[in-house]
Amino acid sequence: MKFDFVETYGFKEGQIVRALTARDGLPIGSAVQNRADEQVPGSSAWWQSFLRGGQVFTDARAQERPVIRSVDVFCGCGGLTLGAMQASLGMGRRFESVAAIDVDDEGLEVHRANFGTKHVLHANASSLVDWHVSGDGVQAEFAYEPEIVDPVLAEEVGKIDLLLAGPPCQGHSNLNNRTRREDPRNLLYITAVALGAALRARAIVIENVPDVVNDRSDVVATARALLAASGYKWIDSGVLATDRLGGAQTRKRYFLVATLDDADGAADIKHIAQRLKQPPRPLSWAISDLLDRENEGPHVGIMDTVPAMSAENAIRIKHLFDNDLHILPNEVRPDSHKNGHTYPSVYGRLWWDKPAGTVTTGFLTPGRGRHIHPLKPRVITPREAARIQSFPDTFSFVVNPEVPPSRAALQKWIGDAVPPLLGYAATLPVILRL
Repeated sequence: MKFDFVETYGFKEGQIVRALTARDGLPIGSAVQNRADEQVPGSSAWWQSFLRGGQVFTDARAQERPVIRSVDVFCGCGGLTLGAMQASLGMGRRFESVAAIDVDDEGLEVHRANFGTKHVLHANASSLVDWHVSGDGVQAEFAYEPEIVDPVLAEEVGKIDLLLAGPPCQGHSNLNNRTRREDPRNLLYITAVALGAALRARAIVIENVPDVVNDRSDVVATARALLAASGYKWIDSGVLATDRLGGAQTRKRYFLVATLDDADGAADIKHIAQRLKQPPRPLSWAISDLLDRENEGPHVGIMDTVPAMSAENAIRIKHLFDNDLHILPNEVRPDSHKNGHTYPSVYGRLWWDKPAGTVTTGFLTPGRGRHIHPLKPRVITPREAARIQSFPDTFSFVVNPEVPPSRAALQKWIGDAVPPLLGYAATLPVILRL
């Protein structure tokens, strides 16, 4: 028998109340301060209020339930951790960020500042675990039990509920030549499995681009085989799309999830995605309240400003607005982008009444995607990009206002991040089994 999963919303005394019901049939409530536009319905109002910095209130019974302890590898700024935290809190569970692992020191500090992360490890993930695989694809197994070799992380073996991982995906992306799917970095996908198995994590969530399933070394089949051989009884996978969950972006991601224990009948990724399905939200839903933010004096900072455009790009943007266009005509493009260029979205203007395309690490540059604001002759700001990615205003990308991060760092953290909305949906079926 499948335990149904139901998500319902209501409005009460300046709050939007969300109730999640699963397995035992008892609803678990949480709420957010209502900052939504008038007449915005349930789920849309909850997430809009969340994005706008509304305070989240959790179920009072959460203190009585076991904490979810997590490790985030290839963590970046923590988009996947934020999604997992929201799923945990939504299910009435406390959440503790035990460790974050990355080679980006500043990104690790952002992670620590937002989640109070206990250990931040500046390290190549491969250096933290000893492992070797025999065979590949469905025949793969670990030649010996993976072992954590880092003394700090070794103290957490057997104590971790959730291993989160977003290994580098450039080798799988369709934006790259197909030979890149032989990129050695793709083996970091298997490193994530080895870390989870070595930590004896109760659950593992690995995120990547949908095209990871076409990797020439068959990393997904290998990962599934290794998980099964390591004792993970429930293994599932699926592609989640931000716009199909009520977001304002068309970004898609592939998730591979596994748990040591199976809960017969608990919802899987596909079922959760069906239950959370919402109409796509237009870009205006995510950023309309930010239109005049650059004029708000003391609130203005690196998150709300953009670099000056070159004279050539200013002319291109003006052409779009003067002619009410969203795709730059061929004759106005740089020579390198003329005559059949395969990325027409480059130098493109966003639509106010449609979801944005995938936010990339080049969102402050018009020549690196469709990043021009639909109503203002400029690219989107870091805060607007973060909102599109489903990061709330309460998330601190600027740890020290006296020494703000570079724009390049902001672009990397925001553009590379797993949208928390996707992380929420992907980890819910896992939390149900913990």
